[in-house]
Amino acid sequence: MKYYLIAGEASGDLHGANLMKGLLESDPQAEFRFWGGDRMAEVGGKENLDRHYKTTSFFGLVEIVRNLKTIFSQLSECKRDLDEFNPDVLILIDYPGFNFRMAKYAHGRGYKTFYYISPKVWAWKESRVKSIRKYVTQLFIIFPFEIEYFSRRGIKTIYEGNPSVDSIHDRLVSIPSERVFREQHGLDERPIIALLAGSRKTEIKNNLPFMVELSKRYEGYQFVVAGVNWIDVALYDKELTGTGVRFVTDATYELLKYSVAAVVTSGTATLETALIGTPQVVCYKADGLSVAIGHLLVKIRFISLVNIVMDREVVKELIQWNMTMEKASAELDAILPGGSKREKMLADYVELSEKMGAPGASKRFAKRMVDLLK
Repeated sequence: MKYYLIAGEASGDLHGANLMKGLLESDPQAEFRFWGGDRMAEVGGKENLDRHYKTTSFFGLVEIVRNLKTIFSQLSECKRDLDEFNPDVLILIDYPGFNFRMAKYAHGRGYKTFYYISPKVWAWKESRVKSIRKYVTQLFIIFPFEIEYFSRRGIKTIYEGNPSVDSIHDRLVSIPSERVFREQHGLDERPIIALLAGSRKTEIKNNLPFMVELSKRYEGYQFVVAGVNWIDVALYDKELTGTGVRFVTDATYELLKYSVAAVVTSGTATLETALIGTPQVVCYKADGLSVAIGHLLVKIRFISLVNIVMDREVVKELIQWNMTMEKASAELDAILPGGSKREKMLADYVELSEKMGAPGASKRFAKRMVDLLK
């Protein structure tokens, strides 16, 4: 069968690649065409990658408005490419602003549409539930609490676990030892504190300077930024040169595994950090306009997936004006070895892992998709 997939950011590329591997197991004759990234291209072939997410990822209201012309041009391109490929199914992976428009188009053209990794409509823009009900053939969800949420709104879902568990499991079984990891990246013997400043330029610009300043209060520790390869290294160098803060690229899971604590922006990274077992403080700042609008529209108590899934505060969230150096250092002190909150957080992580389920979710989701199409 023929599968057209759309992922618009790094996490979607990773989960899309794992899903494609599962699809190939259940359907060895699978043909792919996709918007995504390098990981999906490794599975489905570079020649089948129509557009890389490096050119499609826009974050925050201001950045989106500035790039509206580009976004609409890309939508037209994607529609043309979809029709040329004429797939048996369109698989949308999160990325709601773009993908809901593609879902509407695909529905009108008579394509089956699977939405894999539901947009977080329970957090904001709940009106999109109507679009899911109208344009999506089958919704696949990755958080257990979403089962009841969508059921109460008349939408049947399929839940097979969380693909982040797969990504972490697959990566950690083959990582180098801590000694080798430190040697590879020129790190000394001091305990490591990981800095995850985001995967978009605007996130890094808004959050990394604060994290670097925080590092100056901890001479006995080694602070290391988890960089991503689609961001120009000059953006990191601007903030890190002369500070003593180190930098590694595409080694986030390894870095978290060997860190005693982490300072993390909001997003999937908070969940991944918890599943790996690294105590964390969430520090997040965005442009003022996006935050002001967010306060009006967002309906949930927390921004980190760890707290959302657990429905209580497991990790401390320091957001925007609440993100001060004094509060951040106090919370970091509390989760470092010997700190007052460390053991409780680690125990909560165990409960979180149980909620997320066992590895293999990507394959289970893929099999369900193939079975439905057959």
